[in-house]
Amino acid sequence: MSRILVTGGAGFIGSHVVEALLDCGHEVVVLDWLHPAAHARRGRPADLSAAAVWIEGDVRDGATVAAALDGVDHVCHQAAMVGLGTDILDIADYVAHNGLGTAVLLRELARACFGGRLVQASSMVVYGEGRYRCTEHGEVRPGAREVADLDAGRFEPPCPVCGAALTPQAIPESAPPDPRNVYAATKLQQEHLASAFSRETGAPVTNLRYHNVYGPRMPRDTPYAGVASIFVSSLTAGRPPQVFEDGGQLRDFVHVRDIARANVVALTSEEPVPGAINVCSGTPRSVGEMARALHAAGFDGVPPPQTTGAYRLGDVRHVFASADLARERLGFRAQEDFAAGMAEFARAPLRA
Repeated sequence: MSRILVTGGAGFIGSHVVEALLDCGHEVVVLDWLHPAAHARRGRPADLSAAAVWIEGDVRDGATVAAALDGVDHVCHQAAMVGLGTDILDIADYVAHNGLGTAVLLRELARACFGGRLVQASSMVVYGEGRYRCTEHGEVRPGAREVADLDAGRFEPPCPVCGAALTPQAIPESAPPDPRNVYAATKLQQEHLASAFSRETGAPVTNLRYHNVYGPRMPRDTPYAGVASIFVSSLTAGRPPQVFEDGGQLRDFVHVRDIARANVVALTSEEPVPGAINVCSGTPRSVGEMARALHAAGFDGVPPPQTTGAYRLGDVRHVFASADLARERLGFRAQEDFAAGMAEFARAPLRA
């Protein structure tokens, strides 16, 4: 069995990765700063297993990272600021936590002559808009949506050549990245930094591109949480979820336990699997469908979800994944059922 460092191991996804690794018999070291956007209080989390070594510290601090790496065989890098945040004023914080934090970790790994695997949390946001096909011009890549179109309720991106309607398709890892907000830019930067580290040191790096993750322990009532958490917060308070645009945005909703399993596989498979890999359910669903599934999970007294026509400028219309590479290279398939997972999530406690 291995000794594995999980940065951000007290967070939503990281805590599930820690549990999955411990269940497999590995030693786990958790390094987490407990960012106030995701944690209500300092100190070792009450729900963190006593079997895990706890280090409260910042991944941007080299001495702290160096101490955490002592005796470690592999690293699972989950520490990051996530979500679209509030506005462009968040830009320096995202770069500091995601870009600089990753750079410091990679520097300390290089100093330690690290010879294990690095598995890093990336995101589907690096793709920007997803993959589209025009009946006349084949595969095309639409540009950023125009404010005038969004204000008028025209949410579907047109063909950039002829202006015709497009058909969204599953996006593979080979698609060119096109980050369209600050968070996306920093996640792509993490991938590029880790790739440079791998070329310099020979250490294998796997970038797991998570799609829309949901499940127990998501933080609530914060602009840095995922849309599923925001919807559940509304339902629990007796308010109908406010669904942006017309609710037809297509995403791939994947349960956090599947995300944790993918990390375990990437860290412990017989041979490392370097490169970028989508982690997803393989089944696209609309944001409106997700909101209705949550509402149906026991919130009969709450008004149903409302589509508002509102939008976030940094958001994209459709992005959902091809699961082929994860299946072929990692041997990974998502196992959690969507309806059952949403019903569980609707009643699961969210983090303050």
